[in-house]
Amino acid sequence: MILAAALALGALALVLLVRPSDLPPAEPVSPSAHLEQRRKTVYDNLRDLQFEYRLGKLSDADYQEAKKLLQQELAQLSAAIEGSRAAGPTRRSTAAAPAAAAPGPPSPPAQSAATVCPHCGARFAQPLKFCGECGRAMSGGNS
Repeated sequence: MILAAALALGALALVLLVRPSDLPPAEPVSPSAHLEQRRKTVYDNLRDLQFEYRLGKLSDADYQEAKKLLQQELAQLSAAIEGSRAAGPTRRSTAAAPAAAAPGPPSPPAQSAATVCPHCGARFAQPLKFCGECGRAMSGGNS
């Protein structure tokens, strides 16, 4: 009985006497982590929407409208994520800014190619990184 009480008091003392300086440092949180989580949710919603449409639960008009709204949100999220990733290096180093600006001109042709999925042929009004129909990367060479 005495051994159990001593063990309980020792465990209680260990818990109460831990100092913040004894704890390991917290892992840094990505500034775009919440955006990436939201983008993942939108992809799931697109898959669910397509599944329900194929089951016949949605009319063509409802499906197209919901799909359009989700794709617009997805494009905004992708742009925000890319913006936060591009802003990250410029804060750390001003020398990286000219190097990041140099690859800019080749980007527009890649964006115009990102309006048609190379895998399923789906067409979109605006450039996307991932297809709203099949979920695969819109750039044909990276997958």
